[in-house]
Amino acid sequence: MSRPSRWLALAAASILLTACGAQVRPTAEGSTADGYPVTVRNCGQDLTFESAPERVVAYDSGIVETMFALGLSDRLAGYVVSSGQDEDIATSPWQADFERAHRLGADTISKELILDAGADFVYAGWNYGFREDTGLTPAKLEDLGISSYVLTESCRNGHTGSSRGIMPPLEALYTDLRNLGRIFGVSERAEQLIAEYRETVRAAEESVPADRERPKVFLYDSGTDKPFTAGRGAAAHEIITRGGGEHIMGGLNDSWTTVGWEAVIEADPDVIVINDYSPPSAADKRAFLESYPPLAEVSAVRHKRFLVLPYAALVQGPRNPAAVRTMADYLNSLPAR
Repeated sequence: MSRPSRWLALAAASILLTACGAQVRPTAEGSTADGYPVTVRNCGQDLTFESAPERVVAYDSGIVETMFALGLSDRLAGYVVSSGQDEDIATSPWQADFERAHRLGADTISKELILDAGADFVYAGWNYGFREDTGLTPAKLEDLGISSYVLTESCRNGHTGSSRGIMPPLEALYTDLRNLGRIFGVSERAEQLIAEYRETVRAAEESVPADRERPKVFLYDSGTDKPFTAGRGAAAHEIITRGGGEHIMGGLNDSWTTVGWEAVIEADPDVIVINDYSPPSAADKRAFLESYPPLAEVSAVRHKRFLVLPYAALVQGPRNPAAVRTMADYLNSLPAR
């Protein structure tokens, strides 16, 4: 079969999964329309690839699902997700891809794991695998002859790395899809995904009543002494705001960060979104929020307005657009303030 015929056959075999509005496509055959070398811009740096990577190690569920959404499961030498994200795998629209791919036996990635896997490319993010204090950085991998790509949601502001997030979160998702499409020679697939995701978000935004006061929303990730939450650089920010909510921590110039309970109490959110990964479980997180005395008079707690979303929906990844729809549907169901 000629290459155009094979491509058309693959495109015709696409399977629509209704659970999250995501499409799982067959694995890529390799470089197609994109000529090499290709150069993409990633976290302020130009990356050039002479050919498509063949042995990829990917870390974190949203990142791994991005590879699956692009049809690149055959390029995975292995993936790593923490044990706390097992529920993400169980509920993933790409569950079959997870089952076929090789899960590397660790909760975090390391130089040794990457070398043992024979990787020529690593896809991870700052604090999503890459860390200065562990010595696992794109620069260190380059010294070993291994290419890498940094999750755009995690790009660090300035040289100090004191905060993360350099563009609106959904644009970060689209940017990574487009860049990875060029790197792996599957640009047509990337552009189709971007168009589908934009339409999902557009429809969700249009469902929000224009004359309704926006409910105030707080994202609770973890923490008891101080809560870990999302700033405006995290995907959760646009999931909340495009879904019709007012993100009470939207003024924080960071992606994921720690705040004080005083700020939460003062903002008095109408809804608390719980990031579902363990430990502790989402049920345990809710139990803490409902039993923590300083939060007793917060509107969301008094009215028991909690929305649980999976971790993979709240960090940058292909579940983000469907999460905007879920958020809009939930907020639209609330009585007017």
